[in-house]
Amino acid sequence: MSALIINDPVYGFTSVPRGLLTSLIAHRYFQRLGRIRQLGMGSFVYPGALHTRAAHSLGAFHLMQEALLTLQQKGTFLFDSEVEAAEAAILLHDVGHGPFSHVLERTLVDGVSHEQLSLLMMQRLNREFRGDLTLAINIFTDTSSRPFLHELLSSQLDADRLDYLCRDSFYCGVREGNIGASRMIKMLRVQDEQLMIDIKGLYTVENYLMARRLMYWQVYLHKTVVAAEEVLRQTLRRAKYLLSQGESLAATPTFLFFLTHQCSCADFERDEALLDAYAELDDSDVIASLKMWQKSKDRILSRLAQDYVQRHLFKVTVSAEKPAEESLAALRRSTAEALGIDEADADYFVTCRRVNSRIYSPESENIWLWEDADHVHELATVSHVVRDDTPSDEKYYTFVQR
Repeated sequence: MSALIINDPVYGFTSVPRGLLTSLIAHRYFQRLGRIRQLGMGSFVYPGALHTRAAHSLGAFHLMQEALLTLQQKGTFLFDSEVEAAEAAILLHDVGHGPFSHVLERTLVDGVSHEQLSLLMMQRLNREFRGDLTLAINIFTDTSSRPFLHELLSSQLDADRLDYLCRDSFYCGVREGNIGASRMIKMLRVQDEQLMIDIKGLYTVENYLMARRLMYWQVYLHKTVVAAEEVLRQTLRRAKYLLSQGESLAATPTFLFFLTHQCSCADFERDEALLDAYAELDDSDVIASLKMWQKSKDRILSRLAQDYVQRHLFKVTVSAEKPAEESLAALRRSTAEALGIDEADADYFVTCRRVNSRIYSPESENIWLWEDADHVHELATVSHVVRDDTPSDEKYYTFVQR
């Protein structure tokens, strides 16, 4: 049976073997990712950034294929079952994302990460596929006998990060964020079941880390992107408050359920119907509800929904230090007066958020450079760009609606 051929705009043709992998792609859990934007609010700044989690997952799958082939060519033995399991794991690594990806992770289902939901969905799929995903789950949870397979899935050099940098820079038109993913993959090798990169790839790694830093500040943490996120978060905060007070709001049924119920990870584990309900959520639920809320009788919700739909975003001030509470209080008073609302409600329109990004953290995840079997170097010890004491970038964004 011929393979499934996918024409990816970033890498060209990708071949997916028929069987388990194509069945996973056809499953409703994966197909839902085609209705979730990869970059959430990114299109508020970069109009082309409309690509989806499904496209990203397929791109990461392609890079995983290339990485596994490279490692095999360099002498790392892999069973066919291990190859298929690693490829299945990367296909499903983001399956637990909610609407607009990371934006609503702490708002809609607070306290439950998308990684936890991805694992629960993979376990549910494993029952549907009669145990065919057991090894993929072990790789995802880093409990397999081949730790480097998990590193290809989640590490400083994983297929996930390589793809989202290539893909996001492509669709945003931010050329400085593009990286040499093919060269990075060709430099990979395994020693003692640990993923490493040839030392001759040092400059490629440094370029990759600098590109990632640039993408975080120029795209992911762009002040207008974060302002759009804040408008959406405050809109949902107001909607949840009104519903908790017994108010009636128009919304899609599944979205309304999660606005009115606080669900823990244990709840999802206990109730498979809850997981299926979550799997019905996508960006369209949020957008449809926001459009209806524009005409809400509640002035705060109506204004916030209009601000989002009509792109009337919060104004942003960026500072190195956290603003004093007295300054924020003064902004709330002036905003309440300008908008004709009670001062108690002004905190929906005046907020502060700390954002930070670090180019490399050897304390959490290391990048190992392979010189030969007896000489392996941690990146921070040989790189002039990355050092042990590399500080994190930290800024404070103050949002005010006018």
